[in-house]
Amino acid sequence: MHDEEPRRSYSIGIAIDWFFFVFAGLSAIWLAYLSFTETFQLGWWGILWVIVFWGLLAYLVLPRLHRILTAIYVPDYFIGRARTSDGLLGDPVNLAFLGDAPQIHRAMAAAGWTMADPVTPASSWRIIASTVGRRTYDEAPVSPLFLFGRQQDFAYQQEVDGNPAQRHHVRFWRCPDDWLLPGGRRVDWVAAGTFDTSVGLSLFTLQITHKIDADTDVERDHIVATVTADPRVALDVIEDFSTGYHARNGGGDSITTDGDLPIVDVRAVTEQTR
Repeated sequence: MHDEEPRRSYSIGIAIDWFFFVFAGLSAIWLAYLSFTETFQLGWWGILWVIVFWGLLAYLVLPRLHRILTAIYVPDYFIGRARTSDGLLGDPVNLAFLGDAPQIHRAMAAAGWTMADPVTPASSWRIIASTVGRRTYDEAPVSPLFLFGRQQDFAYQQEVDGNPAQRHHVRFWRCPDDWLLPGGRRVDWVAAGTFDTSVGLSLFTLQITHKIDADTDVERDHIVATVTADPRVALDVIEDFSTGYHARNGGGDSITTDGDLPIVDVRAVTEQTR
């Protein structure tokens, strides 16, 4: 007697969620189309409608389309890449750390790094004003990237020559309990470090964003060099942690890496006592 084959289960709730998910995307496309066609009938007012069309396209239509498409084809497990809020593959995860949060904060501060402000309307406006006016903003926020289903726990940066358009920066994610790197190595944190070169438009969403230097290994090694200048910090490197590759991040910028993963141990960076 053969065992009865298991039947696939279907959820009406999931089907309804997907219907509205796709419907919202199609509605956004239609709204952008109407805005675009109106520009040909409004004379000089058409300039305003072009701006409206760009806003709808960049911040509503394209992000919605990317969420739909990436929900279908981007795997939902660790592949050594962070993800944008739109689901696009973001910056490479190119660092790992051993230690608790206070030890990382002490190590980064001692190495000359500044913690980035959280993204709020006030901090977003301040970084726009600072970039346009070329005024320093050491604590400028970084855009959220996602790993383990959540955005970075915190980020650090170093501004270059008082220009917020150019900066070293690195995002940190606390690893889930009992989570291991591919290959079985245990670490407490993983991080993604890149260097902002300028401000421009995203290739994939047309949003205003920072553009990064393609050679992410240079930034990774810069971060390691600054932190390990402290003799209390130890370093180990998993060579060929991933295959070296060329790709693009969530903003459409080219990225390249040799695939090595430095593991920075800051557990000996204890609080100074007097």
